[in-house]
Amino acid sequence: MGVMWISVALFSMALMGCLRLEVATPDKPININMNVKIEHEIHIKVDRQIEDMLKNNANLF
Repeated sequence: MGVMWISVALFSMALMGCLRLEVATPDKPININMNVKIEHEIHIKVDRQIEDMLKNNANLF
């Protein structure tokens, strides 16, 4: 039983030496193309009196 555990331990240590993990940065920069179209509409409801005042005094704004 003890021999089996020793052989398992030696085998696992041998496998640990075979694994290689490498982290590297890319050679080229990361390019993200985002085609986004944003549209919005603003609707304002105005009382009749204010609407008439704005029509009569167009130079306010």
